[in-house]
Amino acid sequence: MKIALIAHDRKKEEIVQLAMAYESILREHELYATGTTGLRIMEATSLQVTRFLSGPLGGDQQIGAMIARNEMDLIIFLRDPLTAQPHEPDIIALLRLCDVHKIPFATNMGTAEVLLKALERGELRWREVVRKEEQA
Repeated sequence: MKIALIAHDRKKEEIVQLAMAYESILREHELYATGTTGLRIMEATSLQVTRFLSGPLGGDQQIGAMIARNEMDLIIFLRDPLTAQPHEPDIIALLRLCDVHKIPFATNMGTAEVLLKALERGELRWREVVRKEEQA
């Protein structure tokens, strides 16, 4: 499965901690991230992450293009709802695309953990069916 990892500036340490805690699960999947987030995850873990541009330079839009083509299976976007800065990735467009394509989307650590545990148990295999249906 293809998983995107994105975090607002104040949540970058949190997404690194998530990646460290769930490294054994994440290692089994294709990981994508915006530039700085992906770099920090790779520095802290042994995970391989395909990095896009940083969020302010369009990395979130690159991930959005994959979502629009139904090429992403899970999005973890740890957002800072109280102090997000204007230069940080916009969550609304990605959330809308995920709703259109039935892609699970976590915006906080609790939901991210639930989705990763479900992924570990093989409970998100329905995404493969949805992807095939949309490509037909």
